[in-house]
Amino acid sequence: MKTAHDPRHQIRRDTVKDLFAESFTVQKNSQNLTKVVLAKREEIDSAISQAATEWPIDKLNKMDLAILRLSVYELLHTDTPPRVIIDEAVELAKEYGSETSPSFVNGVLGTIYKQKSQIND
Repeated sequence: MKTAHDPRHQIRRDTVKDLFAESFTVQKNSQNLTKVVLAKREEIDSAISQAATEWPIDKLNKMDLAILRLSVYELLHTDTPPRVIIDEAVELAKEYGSETSPSFVNGVLGTIYKQKSQIND
C-alpha cells in the first residue's frame, strides 16, 4: 500500500515542487527527473493543450501544471501503469492544489490516456 513515505511518492512530490518552482524561475539544483520532464516540455504541453482545450497553458494554475507535466511525462514515456500515475497525480492535486484541482487533473489525464490508448490500438 502506498504511503506518504513511499520513495516513489516522495520522488514525485519533490519533482512536482521543482517543476512548480521552475514555472517562476530557472532552478539550478533540480532533480534528474525534473530535468527529464523539462527536456520533453514541448511535447508534454502540447498533449495538455489538446486535452484541456478550454485552458491555455499560460492560464493554468501553476501547481496543476506541474502535476500534469510530471504525470503526462510518465504516461507517455514510462512503463508505470496508467492507473497508478493518475492516482498519484490526483493525490498530489489533493495535497498541493486547489479545491477543483483533483477533478481537473483527473479529467485531463483521463483524456490523454484515452487518446494514447486509441493511438496504440
